[in-house]
Amino acid sequence: MRWQMGRRSDNIEDRRGIGDGGVAVGGGIGTVVLVLVALFLGVDPSVVLQGGGPDMSTAPPAVERRAPPSDEDRVKDFVAVVLADTEDTWGEIFRRMNREYRDPKLVLFSDAVQSSCGNASAAVGPFYCPADQKVYLDLSFFRDLRERFRAPGEFAQAYVVAHEVGHHVQNLLGISQKVSSLQSRGDERKANALSVRLELQADCFAGVWANNANKSRQILEQGDVENGLNAAAAIGDDRLQRQSRGYVVPDAFTHGSSEQRVRWFKRGLQGGDVRQCDTFGAREL
Repeated sequence: MRWQMGRRSDNIEDRRGIGDGGVAVGGGIGTVVLVLVALFLGVDPSVVLQGGGPDMSTAPPAVERRAPPSDEDRVKDFVAVVLADTEDTWGEIFRRMNREYRDPKLVLFSDAVQSSCGNASAAVGPFYCPADQKVYLDLSFFRDLRERFRAPGEFAQAYVVAHEVGHHVQNLLGISQKVSSLQSRGDERKANALSVRLELQADCFAGVWANNANKSRQILEQGDVENGLNAAAAIGDDRLQRQSRGYVVPDAFTHGSSEQRVRWFKRGLQGGDVRQCDTFGAREL
């Protein structure tokens, strides 16, 4: 996937290393500032963390030391580019619909996070919270996507981000609110069925983004589409249930089967038109 030259979004909140209560792990802001100063001056930061202070009279000349970027830093950079691309793409699509697109925030977290939709652990996977219009992502999910779900590739990761942004699009269009209202008036089976249609539409919207982004900026390389479709199939309800339970319960589906997720992602990817993503009007999914 071609992304290195892309614009980076400013709508990233990096809460990695912060507890779900919002308190930084390992000291307050004063400690952080002192450690940064120590690093800038070439002084061992442990001196600061142990309560002492560097002897400035004997400190060596200031030398800026840049640590090589970690794998997570590179992935964060990638996510910032993908998010920016969704902003540009959906901004243009909304303009064509005579609507205003409001960029969502994307929150990076580790292990657990507090959102306006409640507390969540990394085990729930990436999610979108309509109440604060934020996407939440623990970057370790991409490792799970590659190793546990056997869905490698950067475009597979981009699909995950684009799917959650698809939920933001649904929120802005008023679709999420209508579904939530219908779910509150039905039984669990009906609520699950509505959830499946909502999720499949987000898959289709992810495909719409990829189609339009590729037309404008030629982001796709050979093998990317296959990686994206593989990711959609890997997290289908039937495959996940078979892995965890050993059998499949269709009435308990909340996201759609592997076949359905692939079909709707492909539909958006091939057509690039929001109007082709009406999962609620479709007789068959």
